[in-house]
Amino acid sequence: MGSSLSVENPQHILMSPNAMFSAGFLAIGENAYSFAIWFTEPQFHSPSSVTWMANRDQPVNGKSSKFSLTNDGNMFLIDAALKSVWSSNTASSAPVELHLKDNGNLVLHQLQGTVLWQSFDFPTDTLVPGQPLTRYTQLVSSRSESNHSSGFYKFFFDDDNVLGLQYDGPDVSSSYWPQPWLISWDAGRTNFNSSRIGVLNSLGLFSSTDNFSFVTSDYGTVLQRRLKVECDGNVRVYSRNNVLQNWYVSWQAISSGCVPHGICGPNSFCVYVHASGRKCLCLPGHRLKNHSDWSQGCEPLFQLTCHRNESMFLEIPNVEFYGYDNHYVEISNYSACESLCLQDCSCKGFQHSYSDDKRFYRCYTKTQFLNGRRSPVFQGTTYLRLPKSNSFSHKEHDRESLDDHVCSVQLQRAYIKTQANHYVKIFLWFSTTLGAFEVICIVLIWCLVRTRQKSNREGYHLAGTGFRKYSYSELKKATKGFSEEIGRGGGGVVYKGILSDQRHAAIKRLNEAKQGEGEFLAEVSIIGRLNHMNLIEMWGYCAEGKHRLLVYEYMENGSLAENLSSNTLDWSKRYSIALGTARVLAYLHEQCLEWILHCDIKPQNILLDANYEAKVADFGLSKLLKRDDNLSNSSISMIRGTRGYMAPEWVYKLPITSKVDVYSYGIVVLEMVTGKSTTGRIDNGEERYDGRVVEWVREKRGNSSNSYWVEEIIAPDIGADYDHRKMEILITVALNCVMEDRDSRPTMSQVVEMLQ
Repeated sequence: MGSSLSVENPQHILMSPNAMFSAGFLAIGENAYSFAIWFTEPQFHSPSSVTWMANRDQPVNGKSSKFSLTNDGNMFLIDAALKSVWSSNTASSAPVELHLKDNGNLVLHQLQGTVLWQSFDFPTDTLVPGQPLTRYTQLVSSRSESNHSSGFYKFFFDDDNVLGLQYDGPDVSSSYWPQPWLISWDAGRTNFNSSRIGVLNSLGLFSSTDNFSFVTSDYGTVLQRRLKVECDGNVRVYSRNNVLQNWYVSWQAISSGCVPHGICGPNSFCVYVHASGRKCLCLPGHRLKNHSDWSQGCEPLFQLTCHRNESMFLEIPNVEFYGYDNHYVEISNYSACESLCLQDCSCKGFQHSYSDDKRFYRCYTKTQFLNGRRSPVFQGTTYLRLPKSNSFSHKEHDRESLDDHVCSVQLQRAYIKTQANHYVKIFLWFSTTLGAFEVICIVLIWCLVRTRQKSNREGYHLAGTGFRKYSYSELKKATKGFSEEIGRGGGGVVYKGILSDQRHAAIKRLNEAKQGEGEFLAEVSIIGRLNHMNLIEMWGYCAEGKHRLLVYEYMENGSLAENLSSNTLDWSKRYSIALGTARVLAYLHEQCLEWILHCDIKPQNILLDANYEAKVADFGLSKLLKRDDNLSNSSISMIRGTRGYMAPEWVYKLPITSKVDVYSYGIVVLEMVTGKSTTGRIDNGEERYDGRVVEWVREKRGNSSNSYWVEEIIAPDIGADYDHRKMEILITVALNCVMEDRDSRPTMSQVVEMLQ
């Protein structure tokens, strides 16, 4: 009693008897210190391994600050100005001691053992093994990785006795884990036990009184561990690698980066990219409030009125905003939902989504856009309410500019009145000559302006899309009148051609041309922004009259379909093709701002370059080809793939998601492995689907008690030189991809992880 620890003395540190934990002053910023507990190893004095902080919201100065235990049994943290910034609020007439236990618990107790205070009862953002989370405690995240003050995410037992995560922001609060639309029983929880206790043990098992439990990926080994609610809204368990002396994630509550609420703030939404993580985007017509803090969201650049005729709606597909609904109705059409929003002055838009279980559409009108995220699996669309005046302002500006330009070329004439007849004749002759000269000049100027405008338009298209606009005559000449056909599909015919710069190209002539050039260019621009090593590269396009053509790089080794019938593809090439195709589909599904489904994965659309690397072709053409005038932009339910590769969703007219590509990919992989095609020919030449290949592989795999089943199904031309373990993995992945239930199929990013 009556002792203290000084911030200026690095040796003033408490250490547990087993030396696993340390307690003392920890630098958390420039001249900013907190009294904390941390794992002694592997990173000494590092905020990354901190388990508790006394003064996270009020750091003290690096000079003269002290942590003191007074004679009356109280603990104080005093800054340089002798101001108390933290206290244990304890008192004892009997002698007391402060000990740091082997489990990381800092305990103030009397000599006979009575505990007056312990750090386990006041957690910050971390639990260590043996430390209970109770009805009286909660974990609160930090504001950021470098700002350790209290943040907006809480991990706690709610009033229904269920352990969950909540975003508790300055203006709103909302729960997001477990899924808030599920009742506790559907989420695997029970709310009957009101004792509210959750504990992680040193083996990696966490269990709580609401029937929630998990084991870490390294369960069964006694390791240093810590459970932490982090500034990104997720809960993770970290385990220490004793060999590499570092921490690694052994469990996390949420696998998708955009599930936590409050990440991006109002009027914005979260986009998760597997390679680079998540990012936030403002809604159209909005701007970021604070460039250093996305949680403040975005603010509108317009004002809405109550007049329904002055509003329009902008479609934002696959973007969901959870909560803060003004109305919810079960509805069948878009127009009724739009009308419901227009009747309410406070309505800022609405969400139109499909219900799998009840097979109808749900309409949610929104008074606020919060907790937004874009997800390819979300079967719905958000419609943002905007003033119509915004859409006309740009056109009006263009019209006024054009009018000014016309006025500037008008000629100002002054006619001189004369009294002499011969002067009149001379004047008339001169005026006629001058007028003719003016007409010639105007015609020449008009031709010059048109030529420059055409050049500028083509330059704009090249800069805006990254590829060239070709004329129809150029491509007709390049293909020698479309004479050498190298491929054919539902979308059109592909011809080989040689461009004017002597590059060999594959030129696809689309069958249907119901779009105008501007709309076609907008769709092509989406494809032009894609960039992946396993995507066929687009060089240009043609949109002239009714003609619509696409110009691609030429693949000298043809398609996978052509090569499967030859002996050119050994095991390593086939595995590389399977992995490359999986990577590019994961890119299209999850890593693009535009959500793109291929809808026609088959061996004919997987091309091979000089090194037999896969290049997927015909991607995104489901957006380019409008097969039905009544087909809405948010629906692709009428578009079909190729028989034998189509998922069951097409047949049963279910909503189409990225899992249709997963199914087609699985069929292609089975063809590569077995050498058997899922399509055959009947007498009249039409294709038929042969589903027996999938069932045959399943039977061979299920009936065999040894590994010989692999040899029984692989194609003879693969030979014996293959990796048996990788082959088993590849076949297992393919069978998972062709499950009838789409929810049982993996995502393409999961396929990539399994194959790598």
